[in-house]
Amino acid sequence: MSEVAVPYRARPHHRWTRTAALALAVVAAWAGGAVPGRADAAVPPERTQRVEYFPGPGAEPRQVTVPADSPAAGTAGRAPGPAPSGPAVRRFQRTGPVSGRLDLVVMGDGYTADEQGEFAADAEEKLDAIFRIEPYRSYRGLFNIWLVGAVSPESGVSGDPTADVVRRSALGSSFFCDGIERLLCVDTGAVTRYAALAPDADVVFVVAHSAKYGGAGYSAPDLPPGSPFHGVATMSSGNDRSYLIGAHELGHSIGGLADEYQYPGYGAYPWAEEPAAANLTLHRDPAEAKWARWAGVQDPTGSVVGTYEGGGYYETGIHRPTDTSLMRTLASTEFNVVGREAMIAGFYADADALTSPVPTAEPVRPTRPLTVRLAPLTGLADLRLTWSVDGRPVPWAAGLRAVTPRALGVRGHGHRVTAAVTDRTAALRDPAARALAADSLTWTVR
Repeated sequence: MSEVAVPYRARPHHRWTRTAALALAVVAAWAGGAVPGRADAAVPPERTQRVEYFPGPGAEPRQVTVPADSPAAGTAGRAPGPAPSGPAVRRFQRTGPVSGRLDLVVMGDGYTADEQGEFAADAEEKLDAIFRIEPYRSYRGLFNIWLVGAVSPESGVSGDPTADVVRRSALGSSFFCDGIERLLCVDTGAVTRYAALAPDADVVFVVAHSAKYGGAGYSAPDLPPGSPFHGVATMSSGNDRSYLIGAHELGHSIGGLADEYQYPGYGAYPWAEEPAAANLTLHRDPAEAKWARWAGVQDPTGSVVGTYEGGGYYETGIHRPTDTSLMRTLASTEFNVVGREAMIAGFYADADALTSPVPTAEPVRPTRPLTVRLAPLTGLADLRLTWSVDGRPVPWAAGLRAVTPRALGVRGHGHRVTAAVTDRTAALRDPAARALAADSLTWTVR
């Protein structure tokens, strides 16, 4: 086990870099004279995963690197089988088509066949707690949520309560991962197989059947090749603060937010370029920070938005927007306004507030009702629906969920009818984020 400090870099969700690296390693081996199968051939390096763990309910998280291919502590000899092929998926919340939503998959580990009802209740409790936090609360309508029933041979998970406790579970959940008590690791290969049972998976939560505090966060590049989702978060089911682990990890996987905590002794931020994350900056002057539009605002975390030194694991030379936030410590239950803005932009990067059962790929008749649906957003959200014909607004139709081209004044063929929605929420001040919060659908009239 080794603790690492890596500055936040926006990392793509696709996996071609890993494949390319493997190919380059093979070429390098041949160039150096190493022949596969010979005793002097180069031994491939051990694959590792960088994970985030949470030492306690109010503690700052830590980043560690653990072996990726070795079983979690206490699961040696366990050979997870393929994911079940039966009807293991339950729809917990469906607000729209898979293509227009963020799909969150929640699966349990350490629940036997007789305990699947308990898993569903535990999952609902965790989800309701996470979606009480803004902006999850206001934008819950952009999520579909699926429960995947992973049936374990034994009840509970390894490492609970002590490191010598071994239990067989479907996903190999284990505390004391690589010797760290609160690090709750899983077999990410098994997680990927189970997640494939859901209609889609953008983010995965694993709820471990345990009252012991613990969890972990896996980012996309550290998951098995071919994993289609942005990240995995694990959390214990019976601890009333473990839901904050999932809330924090979604900040990374959806909002692209950096960690705002720092490690003693890591000193100055060593890079000269501005970090990609929305919540870190090199600039000391709030007027020059990327969140200058929020400078001086009283924040939900209790701070005034400015520039507070320390973040991205480094102590100096890098600044965060507020004194504390959910991205700094789980003692805080709030995102700052900069984090909220990034999260909402992330929601809209993967989901659409406007959908329709009427296909846009085929021409429509003038009398065909054009029906649209708005995501059921609340609170911070402020959706405005408008209609236009050939780019000219039709003011009287604003807000209508169904209208015919003829009613909009269309006469003849080839005209284009457009429904557009804009989220005018006050939580977005960045023009780029506002652009993501706008969407439209266009039909051609035949």
